[in-house]
Amino acid sequence: MTDTRRRVKVYTLNEDRQWDDRGTGHVSSGYVERLKGMSLLVRAESDGESGSLLLESKINPNTAYQKQQDTLIVWSEAENYDLALSFQEKAGCDEIWEKICQVQGKDPSVDITQELVDESEEERFDDMSSPGLELPPCELGHLEELAELVASSLPSPLRREKLALAVENEGYIRKLLELFRQCEDLENADGLHHLYEIVKGIFLLNRTALFEVMFSEECIMDVIGCLEHDPALGGLPRRHRDFLTKTARFKEVIPIGDPELRAKIHQTYRVQYIQDMVLPTPSVFEENMLSTLHSFIFFNKVEIVGMLQDDEKFLTDLFAQLTDEATDDDKRHELVNFLKEFCAFSQTLQPQNRDTFFKTLSNMGILPALEVILGMDDVQVRGAATDIFSYLVECNPSMVREFIMQESQQNDDDILLINLIIEHMICDSDPELGGAVQLMGLLRTLVDPENMMATANKTEKTEFLSFFYKHCMHVLSAPLLANTTDDKPSRDDFQTSQLLALILELLTFCVEHHTYHIKNYIINKDILRRVLVLTASQHAFLALCALRFMRRIIGLKDEFYNRYIMKNFLFEPVVKAFLSNGARYNLMNSAIIEMFEYVRVDVKSLTAHIVENYWKALEDVDYVQTFKGLKLRMRSILRNHRFRRDARMLDDDEEMWFNADEEELEDCEAVVPPSDNKITKASGGTAENEDLMDPISKFMERKKLKDSDDKEVLGKSSSFKLSFSGSTTKTSLSSPPASLRPGSPGSGAKGSPPTAATVTTKVGLVDYPDDDEEDEEDVGGESKEETPPLSKKSKLSS
Repeated sequence: MTDTRRRVKVYTLNEDRQWDDRGTGHVSSGYVERLKGMSLLVRAESDGESGSLLLESKINPNTAYQKQQDTLIVWSEAENYDLALSFQEKAGCDEIWEKICQVQGKDPSVDITQELVDESEEERFDDMSSPGLELPPCELGHLEELAELVASSLPSPLRREKLALAVENEGYIRKLLELFRQCEDLENADGLHHLYEIVKGIFLLNRTALFEVMFSEECIMDVIGCLEHDPALGGLPRRHRDFLTKTARFKEVIPIGDPELRAKIHQTYRVQYIQDMVLPTPSVFEENMLSTLHSFIFFNKVEIVGMLQDDEKFLTDLFAQLTDEATDDDKRHELVNFLKEFCAFSQTLQPQNRDTFFKTLSNMGILPALEVILGMDDVQVRGAATDIFSYLVECNPSMVREFIMQESQQNDDDILLINLIIEHMICDSDPELGGAVQLMGLLRTLVDPENMMATANKTEKTEFLSFFYKHCMHVLSAPLLANTTDDKPSRDDFQTSQLLALILELLTFCVEHHTYHIKNYIINKDILRRVLVLTASQHAFLALCALRFMRRIIGLKDEFYNRYIMKNFLFEPVVKAFLSNGARYNLMNSAIIEMFEYVRVDVKSLTAHIVENYWKALEDVDYVQTFKGLKLRMRSILRNHRFRRDARMLDDDEEMWFNADEEELEDCEAVVPPSDNKITKASGGTAENEDLMDPISKFMERKKLKDSDDKEVLGKSSSFKLSFSGSTTKTSLSSPPASLRPGSPGSGAKGSPPTAATVTTKVGLVDYPDDDEEDEEDVGGESKEETPPLSKKSKLSS
């Protein structure tokens, strides 16, 4: 008889229209012989499988069941008996809802199983032209009866519809408000309490025609008066009418000549006040009953915006006074606040209409007006102007960009609108930089290529970004450059660090979304070196922002950036920050290790550079394998470049070298046949040798140019000791000896007499599995040159 059980709470609606908890149990559905149909059963969870029944309700084919908030099912059993099941899990609610819909033959996707007029077969054929519900006489003696009728009608959609028709057709609202005035004159507290319940119930009928009457000029204040007498307040009425008539003042900053527009503004303000301040917070069962009230306010705002937008005289006067130097500060403050509220109302418009609205404001001169306002000293006025500017940027950034570029043809850089925005971001006096955060978001929207248009005649992206980097980027980066002239930040207080973090966030966005513009700027202005100074900041969030900036650059795998980093040894501050952080396991530690790991896996040139210059500083870090992996990765790179005669060929002795175990190579001597040819500059005099030359040797030349003072953390890698005709030459790992370069003189040409070379490695290497696989791919599949095998002598050195 039972299916899957789900945990629920059972509620019933009491006479006071409050929901009573009848207990917690598990719900199931099944056929009940006594009720002759499929039914919902809830057994108390405390009584086990055979527990007492909390609910046994037949699923009536004509009952309107409502599903609310994914976990509630509500319905009416009888005239004044409403039930609700509140599920602990959405899945349980969905399962029971499907059972109900299956019995009634409804689609489970609906939220209510019956239409408003389908309560029963008899009522289906009612004549809906008549009210269908008889209201008691509108007299003081019948207020309690009327309050009970309204309360009992609200749970049922059909009864609610009939009550709304009766109230509307009989002009009942005006009669009720007349009774309200009588009760106030007589100080009839009971009557006022009944009127509160009645008027609140009429709101929940959710009918536009009733709202039109209630919110009319002659009725709305009495409606608010009825809602002042909440019985829950214990006889102490609120003073909403006093506030609206004595405290709240309507100011016409620009005279409104249209009386209909003025009345609409008054009405909207009062209805909004009713919604926000007067009506009690609706319960979960009532929240859908006020949707028409929300719509009433929404469409009022749309109508107000449309009427103001069509009044050219009004808008002309508004912008003329905003930009007039003779306008006093108080008046300008009121004008700006009005314009801000005007723009806020426009958010109710459809996207196409909103775009038209802002284009109208643009044609009237809103952007030049904002430029004037932003140049003023009044912080509140500037704040309101910033809000208005944000509405414009969010709605139509292309319109704002077009104005900015046109303006640059007539004005100097320091008075451009966009530079004013940047300056206000930099000079924000708020310790938390709330305004700066808002302005940074607007700047990011303006420089975002994703919302830039491209046409056949012009490309907005190219034009605007060229403009921005020429006229604005120096203003944006000025605080960064001013604060990073030394090895550590000049000012390292919290507010300055927050500002620099915001600037770095925007520059990081530019690295990700712009191409050659930001690349040229970073390389020409040496921006990355300046940014990495911030890794020495005492504020971890700023140091992490600097690391994030470098990580985004490395992530592009752009060789222009890589050469810039290597030429200027820009990993040095990163290594210093890593060593200064010590053994602390924190975000700094993780961020730096992740950066090196990314380089190890994906960026060969930087891998070689790091090992060549920073190995000694990092070789003792063994709690992760990243740094040993960097050296192994470099060894793999050296193999690929150093030992190949051409793209796919190896000598037998080279293959023997690769096949030897790591341990065999330590402290051993190898017999290497040198060439009879003279060793020329650049390890060989042919173009082929030039191409095959190990690129890492080029880094050595740059390294030698660095002063020893600049290389405190730089270390040397493993070295090779080679003997040529009795002389010993030491060559770094990244600059291999000429005799070991494939194709170069001394690499084992046919007929060359052998010369001994002693090879010594200081650090034993441990292969990574992925490096072994790479070596196999590089070496294992190569064709061997048909040359006689060379002997390889090994002897252990003491």
